[in-house]
Amino acid sequence: MTTDINTLLTALYVKIDDWLGRPARIGRPPKLTDAELLTLAIAQALLGIRSEARWLRFLPNHLPGAFPYLPGQSGYNKRLRAALPLLKRAIRALARDTDLWTDPVWVIDSTPVECGRSRPTAQRSDLAGWAGYGYCRSHSRYFWGLRLHLICTPAGLPITWALATPKLDERQVLMAVLDHDPRLLAERPGLLIVADKGYVSAELDAYLAERGVRLLRPSYRNRTPRPGEQHLKPIRQLIESVNDTLKGQLDLELHGGRSPLGVAARVAQRILALTAAIWHNRATNQPITRSLIAYDH
Repeated sequence: MTTDINTLLTALYVKIDDWLGRPARIGRPPKLTDAELLTLAIAQALLGIRSEARWLRFLPNHLPGAFPYLPGQSGYNKRLRAALPLLKRAIRALARDTDLWTDPVWVIDSTPVECGRSRPTAQRSDLAGWAGYGYCRSHSRYFWGLRLHLICTPAGLPITWALATPKLDERQVLMAVLDHDPRLLAERPGLLIVADKGYVSAELDAYLAERGVRLLRPSYRNRTPRPGEQHLKPIRQLIESVNDTLKGQLDLELHGGRSPLGVAARVAQRILALTAAIWHNRATNQPITRSLIAYDH
């Protein structure tokens, strides 16, 4: 099986359509089905076309016949924002359909998702009150926006994620995410989570120990090194590589969202595109699991 955008979209549409089954709607069915909407959103993210209006103009000439009906820009935007719960469920469904889902090792980190740069934006935006000012140590810069807290496998498969204001403590966000979906830990006895120094906390250690989870992280210079710490550096680079894929190839920081629902939907759209590429690469036995090169043109 070839690895190109048409093959991925065909396999993806069949998978999502089978997963969704017959819709339980009353009345006239929509011209654009949920399976077509998700496939459309994934293709947009993979091809790197951020403007929804330009994307809808691009499709008839470059992917003729792929989508029998295309809505207008406003209709597509409304459907995509309303489909946020569906996007989240689709991420989980595709992730579960890979052999990577049961990996006993997780890697966790947070990365900035900038939402604006001017003071008027920070004061007048619909995101004001949710987004806030934060500091990115990796780039030594302040930003206004949110932080994406991503838990994934070492191969880059997203397990779960959350968007939060930068003022929230990473450790508190991790515990809240795990409390929100306790089945994730229950399904993985003996789980190992790899994190950085930002997750140093006696409260977090006790929380994870109660649930049978080990946390591996670097220790401070004046502390005794923890067991297995010498193997941390290459594993830690994996999550940085995943964040770089989201930002460099899927334009995470150029999402264009102007409301909480709009930002969340666009972030979910990009995480779903990454999950779909990994799902297809594993299904076709590709040598590089997280490669998007075959699908970005």
